[in-house]
Amino acid sequence: MLVRCSSMRGREAALSNAPDMTVPANLSEDFFLDGKVTLRQPIDGYRAAIDPIMLAAAIDVKPGDKVFEAGTGHGAAAICLARRCANCSVTGIDIQPEIVRLANDNVALNGLSGRVQVLVSDLVGPLPGLNAGAFDHAIANPPFLDINSADLSPVHGRALANVEGEATLSNWIDLLLTMVRMKGAITLIQRADRLDEILTLLQGRAGDTVVFPLWPKKGVPAKRIIIRARKGVRTSMTISPGLVLHDNNGSYTKKADAILRGSACRIS
Repeated sequence: MLVRCSSMRGREAALSNAPDMTVPANLSEDFFLDGKVTLRQPIDGYRAAIDPIMLAAAIDVKPGDKVFEAGTGHGAAAICLARRCANCSVTGIDIQPEIVRLANDNVALNGLSGRVQVLVSDLVGPLPGLNAGAFDHAIANPPFLDINSADLSPVHGRALANVEGEATLSNWIDLLLTMVRMKGAITLIQRADRLDEILTLLQGRAGDTVVFPLWPKKGVPAKRIIIRARKGVRTSMTISPGLVLHDNNGSYTKKADAILRGSACRIS
């Protein structure tokens, strides 16, 4: 589900510094953070919903911080993060050249070319001109499903985004920890049933871990979790109260709605 622009004023603000580009027929133009972010994404293929918005809101970014993102896709999390924190920079990578072009078009569309860039790179191969340990934060929204247990979507873009390929969850976490500085933070969003696997991969490498459940409704088990941890820190794990996304009538809770609209700065 997308958070769309609720007024022309919000849309005009989002596009005020953007190039004048006609939307191609194979793309839709969608609006996030109550119109503060404009995103063009494939009509057929992976489409951003609330996960990248929640990921971007989960990072405690300070002015001047440098953020690395693995698997940027068409730029939803990177652009939302840069919009939330006006003085941070984001460098992302993605394996698909056509998606990287779209991501950089979205960056330009939102007037963020000076602070956000997306590069073509395989996360298990050499990174193009990026130094290990150069970032204050590293983030990712990795594929949720193991290829051995998943039903592959016939749509290539959705399959690539949702199901692990050559790169496993271990590879994703290895890269995040490689790119962030000592005591820097990594943050990822993942299925709740993979928490044990993630904690095992972090053991002895990162600490001060916070597990933040995203509850679909009050009293309903979490399907998604956000995990934050700091490289080279030994502090024990905390389980946060998390965030309830929906009221019983199906509408977003007041707190979830504030985050999705961008009026709340970040998830606590």
